[in-house]
Amino acid sequence: MEAIDKASHAAHETVDKIAGASNKAADAIGEKGEQLKNAEQHFLNNCRAYARENPVASLGIAVAAGFLLSRLLSSR
Repeated sequence: MEAIDKASHAAHETVDKIAGASNKAADAIGEKGEQLKNAEQHFLNNCRAYARENPVASLGIAVAAGFLLSRLLSSR
């Protein structure tokens, strides 16, 4: 009976360690997700500012990107 208790205790400790590690991993992933959201927002703000300051260049970039996408997609 003592062996079963030791094995059970060891199993519980292992499960607790795994749960702790998975919680730490989930927290780290959550933090990285927030960092990505902030980076995306910063990038979008920069793009909007560039488009406001350089409307002609922005239009040219959009036309070129559309042309390239149409060529890539139409060849399939």
